[in-house]
Amino acid sequence: MGKSGEISFFFRIFAAEFEIDMSTFIGNIAGRCDEKGRIFVPAVYRRILSENGSKRVVMRRDTDNACLVFYPEEVWNGKVEALRGALNEWDPEDQILLMQFMSDAEFMEMDGQGRILLSRRVLEMVGVEQEVLFVGMLDRFALWSPTQFESRKLEQKELAVRIRAKMMAGSAVADK
Repeated sequence: MGKSGEISFFFRIFAAEFEIDMSTFIGNIAGRCDEKGRIFVPAVYRRILSENGSKRVVMRRDTDNACLVFYPEEVWNGKVEALRGALNEWDPEDQILLMQFMSDAEFMEMDGQGRILLSRRVLEMVGVEQEVLFVGMLDRFALWSPTQFESRKLEQKELAVRIRAKMMAGSAVADK
């Protein structure tokens, strides 16, 4: 079995074990940003958006990393409702949290060729020049500068330790 076949086989087992919908955003896909600030959303991601009936996406600068996160509209709406439920609309601290979180978001439409137009300001905020990297995040995807992503990635051993710890902690909770 070739490397991509092995990955596909293991992802199917992982997806079945953790009840992950096979139409999720996974992997990392290199792309380019043209001189006008347009990015071509990868065909596999466009297919997932189309199959889920998403006509537009919500783009937001990530709160912790120098990347942009794109949410299908229905996923975004769910995240906003969860945040809204956690906040007190009459608390001034919560109001500023909500305002600041929402002010960094923007509805984006893809053109007929699957491109999204990003402003130069937004691209500069996350260090994107021409080369971009799309990174799947299950129910959403991120757009990174490849150098920024490489600088944030964990070493393989550290990744394994952290994933194992999270999986074991989740398993311990499920066993109770």
